[in-house]
Amino acid sequence: MAMISIRGMFALFWATISCLSVHGAIFTIRNNCPYKVWPAILTGSGPPISLTGFGLASKASVNLTAKPSWSGRIWARTHCTLDSSYKVICATADCGSGRIQCNGAGAIPPASLIEFTLAPNSGGKYFYDISLVDGFNLPLSITPQGGAGCKSVSCPANINSVCPPELAVKGGSGVIACKSACLALNQPQYCCTGNYGSPDKCFPTRYSKIFQQRCPQAYSYAYDDKTSTFTCGSGANYLFTFCP
Repeated sequence: MAMISIRGMFALFWATISCLSVHGAIFTIRNNCPYKVWPAILTGSGPPISLTGFGLASKASVNLTAKPSWSGRIWARTHCTLDSSYKVICATADCGSGRIQCNGAGAIPPASLIEFTLAPNSGGKYFYDISLVDGFNLPLSITPQGGAGCKSVSCPANINSVCPPELAVKGGSGVIACKSACLALNQPQYCCTGNYGSPDKCFPTRYSKIFQQRCPQAYSYAYDDKTSTFTCGSGANYLFTFCP
C-alpha cells in the first residue's frame, strides 16, 4: 500500500508539471544590445513570475516560467548605475524601486513595453503586443516558439535617432529615449482623454505617426488595436529580444 501511495504521489506531481507546461509558457529574455540592460517585469494578474528585475549582460539570456493566466508587462531599463549597496538608478524606464528588483512597480515613461496575457487553459489563446504608448527607449521583439497561428512581432528601429526635440530625453550619449506626445505635451488629443476619449474621436497624430512609420506592428497611440494586437494558440514559448 505504501508503494502504491508513493507512486500515486509521483503521478500527481508529474501530471501537475505537465499541466503547467501545457498551459503556461517559458519566457526567454535575451539582450542583443551592445551594452548591459536591466529587464523588469510587472505582474498585472495571475501567479507572479519569480523575478521582477535583474541585470542582463550583452548577448546573455535568461529563462523564466510564466504560469497559466499570467498577465503583465516586460521592459528593459537602460543607462543604469549599481552602487556598493546594490542601489540601482536607471536613466530610462526606471521602476523607482531603487533596487535590482522592481517589486511590483511599473516602468517610468518613456519605455518600450511588451504586454502579454496567457490563456487560463489549453483551449484559449495568448494575447501579446509591443506598446510605444508610453514612449520608446530601445528596440525589442517577440518571437513565438511553437503554438498555432503565431506571428513574430518586432519594433527594430531606433526611434531615438528621429525623435523630435520636444519629445527627446537626452543623456551623455545623446538622445537616450523618446517621450510620447501625451507625456511631453499633456494635451487631450495626444492622450485620448476628455473629448478625445474614444476610438471614434482619437486618431493618429503627427507624433504617433513617427512611431508608427518605423514600428508598424507596435501600438503608437491608445487606440491602435487593429494592427497591433496579436494572438497565439496555447502551447508556445516565447523569445523576447532587446535590440533584435
